[in-house]
Amino acid sequence: MLVKANSRNDFRLDINGLRAWAVVAVVLYHFAVPGFAGGFSGVDVFFVISGFLMAGIVIGGFERSSFGLFGFYMARARRIVPALLVTVIAVLVAGAFILMPNDYQEMGRHARESVFFTSNLRYLSEAGYFDTASHEKWLLHTWSLSVEWQFYLFYPLALMLLQRLLPGRRSLVWLHVVGLLLSLGLSVAWVSDTPERAFYLLPARAWEMLLGGMVFLLAAERVFTEATRRALEWSGLALILITLFFVDAGSPWPGALALLPTLGAAMVLMGARQDSIWTGSYVAQWLGARSYSIYLWHWPLMVGLTYYSLQREWSWVVLAIVLSLVLGHLSFHLVEGPASRWLNKRSNLRALGWLLLAFVLVAVAAQLVRRSGFPERLPEAVAAIETERHNKNPRQKECLNAEARCVFGGEQVAALVIGDSHADSIVTAVVDALPDVRRQGVYFKGDSGCLLVEGARWAGSGKHEGCEALRKELFEGLDELHPGVPVILINRVTSYAMGDGFADPAITPQAPMVYFSRKASEPDAEFLGEFRQHYLDSTCRLARERELYVLMPVPDMPVEVPKAMGKALLRGLSVDVFTTRAQYHARNDFVRGLMKEAAESCNVKLLDPLPYLCDDQVCHGQRDGIPLYVDDDHLSEHGNRLLLPLFAPLFAPAVDELSQD
Repeated sequence: MLVKANSRNDFRLDINGLRAWAVVAVVLYHFAVPGFAGGFSGVDVFFVISGFLMAGIVIGGFERSSFGLFGFYMARARRIVPALLVTVIAVLVAGAFILMPNDYQEMGRHARESVFFTSNLRYLSEAGYFDTASHEKWLLHTWSLSVEWQFYLFYPLALMLLQRLLPGRRSLVWLHVVGLLLSLGLSVAWVSDTPERAFYLLPARAWEMLLGGMVFLLAAERVFTEATRRALEWSGLALILITLFFVDAGSPWPGALALLPTLGAAMVLMGARQDSIWTGSYVAQWLGARSYSIYLWHWPLMVGLTYYSLQREWSWVVLAIVLSLVLGHLSFHLVEGPASRWLNKRSNLRALGWLLLAFVLVAVAAQLVRRSGFPERLPEAVAAIETERHNKNPRQKECLNAEARCVFGGEQVAALVIGDSHADSIVTAVVDALPDVRRQGVYFKGDSGCLLVEGARWAGSGKHEGCEALRKELFEGLDELHPGVPVILINRVTSYAMGDGFADPAITPQAPMVYFSRKASEPDAEFLGEFRQHYLDSTCRLARERELYVLMPVPDMPVEVPKAMGKALLRGLSVDVFTTRAQYHARNDFVRGLMKEAAESCNVKLLDPLPYLCDDQVCHGQRDGIPLYVDDDHLSEHGNRLLLPLFAPLFAPAVDELSQD
């Protein structure tokens, strides 16, 4: 039996079934179901399907002389916007009851970007040193909708322009080939250098949708035997399954590896089997029809589990997966279908008016949340904790950058404090430890994420020119900065060597934040050897120039302290946030050993915060119901005051000198 690969039927069961495969992969991956480590590739399958369908609409419209650009955009809006707006509204309403103001403001920002279809750009801009955990971003999954919408904007324009210049299918094929190769090449280049850009930006994702367009163009007039169609489908599904089972989040993605699921999806589309048990079954069709709504709802539910620390409770995980299906079903029947039918009965202009009205209302609500966070909705005790979240160095924006030259306190500089954001979070305590803060002061030089070790390079994306300039200034010109006064070096050294924070309760090391000769996926023996030598060389060099004090590691907390306390109070509970001494030493003893080695070999003086922040068993994140941290690792202005007795002895000799003036 011979059948055309691209059937002209109005509804393709294989496409709908392939959507089911994609959404199941994504949902099970996000809920951390074992065996679906590569489930994120379901989004790539969606992109191929989207490209195939858009090519059919645009190119088919050209060939029938019926394509209209405005009508195309309106059809996309009718399909995508209503369910998205309802999801965003629901998330904003839920956030009003459970989120602290700062988190609620962030949700408002993300909601605004989601309805503007620019959320992929927002999440790209947040990737980096100060990025919050992805599982705390309630609308993170809308990045893929933004990428698709951006593709919808440019794709028909490019095809229309080409058709004016070079009419015919051959030119369209070549446009897809060239665009696909350029985009894929960019994806491969970026994934090794700036992986966040490769993940979030349309130029590195367009090839996946162009691949779908290629399938439409090349398969339209081809005729395959039933055996060939079955072979294409089975081979394609096998490639998708290989990706699900053998690729994981640590793999460079999308890049060349993304060819596995995308080519797999392309082969299934080429096969175009309408009677397959794999895509045509009732279950596959049910899931496929609701895939968009299921995708919209599953992620906020997953974030909700994480928010309440239930993501490892399998009974809750199963309930959330079932609820994703239920809400997806309700959204499909109560929002997607009715909204689309209602809008289709209106002219394009009237439909546009209604969509714009709904869009503006949701966007304004999101912006109000972004601007305010509405702290007045919180109980008084929660509001007090929220205040502590902002109790940080009041001159942080002014002084925490490599170019700033800030003096805290009086004009008579008695010490230099140098380092990174941890130095910024503690410098005011050093100032308050001075005998006469009205006359004496502290000169501060610091930059976020800047390890003051020569030869260290930032392992993440983005440039660190500021840090390089700060190192050069300090290592080459330290003797000229207020000669004769001591230097206090405060760096979050452990995170640069062992990764940023807790990987899990077992304190599993993560990828180091810096590298020297090579990037390391974990702090192995070779990396730690390099780190040790560079650290000792750099610290001893600073100690040759000036009397040098080094603050040993401040304890990290397993969660953001004010957020954890506020969440608990909103639920009528209390929480004691702490790190055990055993956990602290498991994470920090390598660095503490380095610092002790520097003290022995080059007369570095060590300042140990443990006696002031910890008892015999635990290091506290709060005292008397007040957070000591603004997040999980930076001390607040309240918390850093516990270190005053640590810094005061550094300036004790100056008391006699002041009394003689």
